[in-house]
Order: sequence, then structure tokens, then C-alpha cells
Amino acid sequence: MEEQQVAEASHCADDLRLPLRNLVQGLREVASQLREGESWTLEDFDLQFFWKTLGECFKAVSQEATKLSLAFSKPPLPSVQDCQKLTAEIQKSILNVASVYYWLPKSQGLTLRRLVRNATKDVVEGVIQLLNVILSTPLQSLSQDQLTSTGGVWEACDRFSKIPKDNHAAVLSLMSTYSAIVEDALEEMKQAQHADNADPFSNIFEDDDSYLRENRDTYWSEEDKQVIAPCLGLLKAAKACLKKVSEAVKNHGKVDTLQNITQLDDLGDVTNEISPSVDELVLSLYPPMNYITVQMNAVKVASVLKKSLEITKSSHVCLESESNWLQFLSGAIDHNMDKVKDLTHGS
Repeated sequence: MEEQQVAEASHCADDLRLPLRNLVQGLREVASQLREGESWTLEDFDLQFFWKTLGECFKAVSQEATKLSLAFSKPPLPSVQDCQKLTAEIQKSILNVASVYYWLPKSQGLTLRRLVRNATKDVVEGVIQLLNVILSTPLQSLSQDQLTSTGGVWEACDRFSKIPKDNHAAVLSLMSTYSAIVEDALEEMKQAQHADNADPFSNIFEDDDSYLRENRDTYWSEEDKQVIAPCLGLLKAAKACLKKVSEAVKNHGKVDTLQNITQLDDLGDVTNEISPSVDELVLSLYPPMNYITVQMNAVKVASVLKKSLEITKSSHVCLESESNWLQFLSGAIDHNMDKVKDLTHGS
């Protein structure tokens, strides 16, 4: 009799897992389409109505995910019919979020659209993670993983309120992120430069590892220090470039025409190239320094900075009053780049 009850319980659990597995598969397809999907063509797109509807959809996903998690957190287990109803409701809420995302046309800005897509994808993947946790643990117990995954869905849904609401705000938010990365890279190199005995690894090795530090490859030579100076100048130029371009976008950026929206996208795209090139340059400055690599990475930084200035100059955010700092930064980039080339030429 007891064996029969165990068999029935196991069969019931399998019946409950089937709709959950089917839902996971369906949501994976939704996530895949979000990564590749195009916007729908709407004749009368209303941005305000879009945000209102999307917000309601995010809230609905959070509520349905909570219901699903609670249903499998303690006995008794839901019936197969109730489980099918729960999975149908959460699938409906996810499809609604994805559908509303597709309302947002590219003409509202590619930067904005990417941020909304990423936020939507995070919600879908958060629900998939929750379902996988429920499937991988006993169905009548609330595990720490399930609590964490449920909280992850809540956080992903709550981030809706932080999504920039137009392309101007979207580009500014990303530029702020890029600026912080460049600032960190600059501070990292300054701290390494001021380390004792010109040893940039002094804060990494423990006292017991002092024998490793006897290797001169962990120290900068006098020639290395001379090369670092103009490279730091390029890093400072990158920081200043992002600061000034961000200010120009903040003060003069507009989303009133397709041309202006596209120009903001261009500025967002080109400034996105600055922080990776800065990181590569900083990494190449650590000993043992390869001057050819340093020069190549410095050229990359200088190139993307000049490109950023050119795109800024030709955009609507650049008024006549902006020409002075554009010219000054361009000169600073050339000056430091020429110094780098001179100092690494012998290599």
C-alpha cells in the first residue's frame, strides 16, 4: 500500500513537471527571438502609452512568477489542472511583455531599443531560471535557490522604472557607464605608477612572495616610465572627451527628429568604443612592457577619440561654443600620440 502511494506521488510529480518543462522550452524560444527580432510597424505609435503598457506587463510577470513559486513552495502540490493554469498565465504575461517590446520602433532610437530589449530579456531569463530551479528541487520544499530565483525575477521586473524613457536619456546613461570605466582605468594606472620602487604589482604580491618581485620583469625601467607619461595623457584625454561629449549631449541633445535621434545613437556607439581601447592600453603598460603593443594600443585610443570628436562636431549637439574644447582635445590627443610614437619608435 505504501509503495503504491509513493508510486502515485512520483507519477503526480512527473505530471506537474511536464507543463513546467514545456514552458521552459517556450520561453527559451521567446528569449531567442528577442535577441534577433525586428520591431513591428505601427501607424500611430504612442510613446507614453507604450511605457504605461510595458510597465503593467512587467508588473504582471512579477505577480505570476510569485504565484508559481508559492504554489511549489509547500504542500499540498497544485493539481495538474492548476499547474497548467499557472504556466498558461505566466506564459501569457511573458508573451505580452515581448509583444509590447516589439511595438517600440527603431525610429525611437537604437540605443533606447537595446536597453528595453535587454530589460525584457532579463525578465524572460529570470523566469526560466526560476522554472529550472523548481524542476531541479523537490516540488514541496522552498529552497534557498528558489527564493533567490524568485527575488531575481522581482529585481528584473523592478528595473523597469530605471529604464531611460527616450533615446536622449538612454545615450546619457550609457555614456555615464563608459565614463566610470575610463575613470577606474585611469586611477588604476595612477596608483600603479606611484607604487614603491616603481613596482606596479606591489599591492598584489604578499610579503612571502617577495622572491617573485626580484624579477625585474615586474618593474618599470626609466624608459618605460617615459612611455607611460604620454599614455596617461591619452587616458586623461579619453576621460575629458567623454565628459565634454556627455555635457554636450545633456545640454543640447534632442529627440524631436529622426536625424537627431540617429545622431545620438552614433554618439553612443562611438563612445562605447572608448573604454575597451583604454583597457587594452592600460593592460599593455604593465611590465614587461612591449613597446610595439603599447604603440598599437595608443593608436587605437587616439583613433577612437578623434572619431568621437569628429562625430560630435558634425552632430546637432555641437554648437559654435563647443568648438574650443573640441580643438583643444584634438590637439592634446595628437601631442600625446606623437610623444608615444617618438618614445617607442626604436622598438
